Amino acid sequence: MPSSPSKDLETFPNPRPGREYEIAFECPEFTCLCPKTGQPDFATIRIDYVPDALCVELKSLKLYLWSFRDEGHFHEDVTNRILDDLVALLDPLHIVVEGDFMVRGGIHTVVTVAHDKDDLD
Repeated sequence: MPSSPSKDLETFPNPRPGREYEIAFECPEFTCLCPKTGQPDFATIRIDYVPDALCVELKSLKLYLWSFRDEGHFHEDVTNRILDDLVALLDPLHIVVEGDFMVRGGIHTVVTVAHDKDDLD
């Protein structure tokens, strides 16, 4: 059965709890729609995190990122939303999400957001 986009992120237990280590993902094929024009925006999404008790399962992350392709989002909004969803799911020790968007209108945009478990929101 073919996969389809989904907002359902899944986790698995951190196989090395108590050891701080970094997990890095790069998705060079991220797309969403410009909320002003409806035209596609292309980006590389980079996610770097230090897990606590949970890790994100990769297929669910792929389908989650894919789910934005037909939705209109400003670059700043979609990058922050990805961070918020991953923080709510994982409660990681540290996480950074970077949205590196292709040039549009002669402007290259990079949005970087971070969260530390010890930070107060």
